Amino acid sequence: MNHKSGFVNIIGNPNVGKSTLMNALIGQKLSIITSKAQTTRHRIMGILNDDDYQIVFSDTPGIIKPAYKLQENMMNFVHSAFQDADVLIYMVEIGEKGLKDEKLYERIKKTSLPLILLINKIDLSNQDEIANYIVSWKKELPNASVLPISALNGFNLDQIKEYILENIPQSPPYYDKDTITDKSERFFIEEIIREKILKHYKKEIPYSVEIEVEEFFEEEDIIKIRAIIYVLRESQKGILIGHKGLGLKRIGTEARRDIEVMLDKKVYLETPIKVNKNWRNDIKQLKKFGYE
Repeated sequence: MNHKSGFVNIIGNPNVGKSTLMNALIGQKLSIITSKAQTTRHRIMGILNDDDYQIVFSDTPGIIKPAYKLQENMMNFVHSAFQDADVLIYMVEIGEKGLKDEKLYERIKKTSLPLILLINKIDLSNQDEIANYIVSWKKELPNASVLPISALNGFNLDQIKEYILENIPQSPPYYDKDTITDKSERFFIEEIIREKILKHYKKEIPYSVEIEVEEFFEEEDIIKIRAIIYVLRESQKGILIGHKGLGLKRIGTEARRDIEVMLDKKVYLETPIKVNKNWRNDIKQLKKFGYE
C-alpha cells in the first residue's frame, strides 16, 4: 500500500493564524477568520485529498485560561488534539513566547509525536529577527522542526505538506475522497452569522453570542433558513438590533450573501434574537450547541 493518511492537529495561542493556515492548506475557507481572540470555538476538520494521500487537519481554539464552562469545553478540544494526532503543528508568531497554559506547553515539550513549530507572520518582520527567533525556538523545543511561514501569503506551505507526508503512516483514507470537512452545512451557516457579529461588534457582545439554525427548508428555487441568535442579556439584544434595526439588518444581509455563495442558491435568512441568560455555563445548553 502506497497510500498515506493521517491526522494533523494545529494548536497555538489566539490570533496566531491557525485558521488562516488550515484554510490555505485546504484551498478553501472552512474556519471563520477575524482579528478577535476566540474566533474559533470548535475543533474543525479540513480534509486535503490527493490520489496518494489524505491529510485530516484540525483547527482548534486558541489557548486561553478558561473563565467559564464554554471556554473549558473549548480547551477540551485542544487537549483532544494530542490524543489522535499523527503530526502536531504548534503555531507561534514573531515575538511570542510559550503558551498561555503551562501544562499544555509542558506537554508539547515532552511529546513523542512528530512536531513542527511554525513561526507565522514573518512578512511583518525582518531576516535578522526571524533568524534569531528560529535559533531561540530550536533551543526551546529541540524535538521540533522549526519553519518560518506566512500563512496569509502562502509562504513555505509546500514545506509543511512535505513534512506531513514524511511523517504520516501508510493507511487507506479515513473519509470518502470527496469529503472536505466533518461539519454540516448548518454548522457553517451558524459560523458565517457569528463571523459577521465578530466583525461588527466589540467588547463582550461577540463572546456572549451563540447561533442555532432552527429551521432549514430547501425549495426548488430558494432555501429558507431561520437562525436564532442567542445573547446573555436583554441589553445585548438591543445593541445587536441597533438603531431602527440597522445593526441586525447588516448582519443578516452580509451573512445571507456568504451563505448563498456557499450553498450556490438563493437564500431567505431570518435571524431573530433571544435571551438565554446562562448558556455559557449551562452544560445542557453547551451540549446542545455542540461543545462536547
